[in-house]
Amino acid sequence: MTDPEALARRVKALAREAGFDAVGVTGADAPATAPKLAEFLEAGRHGGMDWMAARADERADPAALWPEARSIIMLGQNYGPADDPLEVLGARGKGAISVYARGRDYHDVVKTKLKTLARAIVAEMGGEVKVFVDTAPVMEKPLAARAGVGWQGKHTNLVSRGHGSWLFLGAIFSTLTIAVDEAEADHCGLCRRCLDICPTAAFPAPYQLDARRCISYLTIEHKGPIPAQFREKIGNRVYGCDDCLAVCPWNKFASLAQEARLRARDDLKAPDLAELAGLDDAGFRARFSGSPIKRTGRDRFVRNVLIAIGNSGDQELAASASGLLDDPSPLVRGAAVWALRRLSPEEAAARRDQSLAREADADVRAEWTT
Repeated sequence: MTDPEALARRVKALAREAGFDAVGVTGADAPATAPKLAEFLEAGRHGGMDWMAARADERADPAALWPEARSIIMLGQNYGPADDPLEVLGARGKGAISVYARGRDYHDVVKTKLKTLARAIVAEMGGEVKVFVDTAPVMEKPLAARAGVGWQGKHTNLVSRGHGSWLFLGAIFSTLTIAVDEAEADHCGLCRRCLDICPTAAFPAPYQLDARRCISYLTIEHKGPIPAQFREKIGNRVYGCDDCLAVCPWNKFASLAQEARLRARDDLKAPDLAELAGLDDAGFRARFSGSPIKRTGRDRFVRNVLIAIGNSGDQELAASASGLLDDPSPLVRGAAVWALRRLSPEEAAARRDQSLAREADADVRAEWTT
């Protein structure tokens, strides 16, 4: 089989058989949005994600990543939630975890399916393939838009008419010449719900993101203390943020994820902050085994939990913060100081001098003294 149209029809049939919810094909040339990546990096809007700049040439142009590629098959996996992700934000004694991280690690789930599909394509049609899911320098969202899977909304994420904002993306690069699909048009219109709801004003303009202000970046990628200006705005979000995704009107056409492994675990829908704060490294790894949360590490995660505790207004949670003032991690100690000073200023004042006398970390000392 060498006819590009026939190849496209068969690839899409195989993709559906493999369990993907959306599929489209585009060429392996650089997307028209590639210059925006350079502007994003030059402005420093990637924050501490140095890996984005390290392989920017490959990220901007698929041919630089794999010159032999002729076609790119873009796949979408629906992970639509069963309930409104914004509801948990009002439960200040609970932690809000992003929908994508409530189930099995999507990297594992989607990559397994990609490999199954890739093997089927090679066995039936020949050629060579490479599979990618969010771990290689691939501009999945612009490529998916060009392949007709959806369009990049004003929040810069992919929006689908059939699945709203709830699609994981994966890519199969192929040496076969496969007929390409028409790019999806932008259907955002005058809507700006995603821009207006952002707690930290992370969108300088429609279709632009400053990751340094994004709660998902701050709670997942950012390695240091959470900047003071964003702490209150984080609320009880302990891992990621779904606000801009959840308010998209196109979600009215979305459905519950059919892939059972991507559905929310009961213990991750609204976990108790006190319980999360008590996790040591072993407990953290056990609790989040098979979850993308595990990759962030215990210290950063507990830092986030302490920010949420400080925002809770619940003085009973002061004990959780107090118990972490002597944690081995300065990242945790500093967040514990902030939380305790908000919930129990009297106890914080009583602990201040003794803690400062033995504290060597500059960031933690600053939490006590500013």
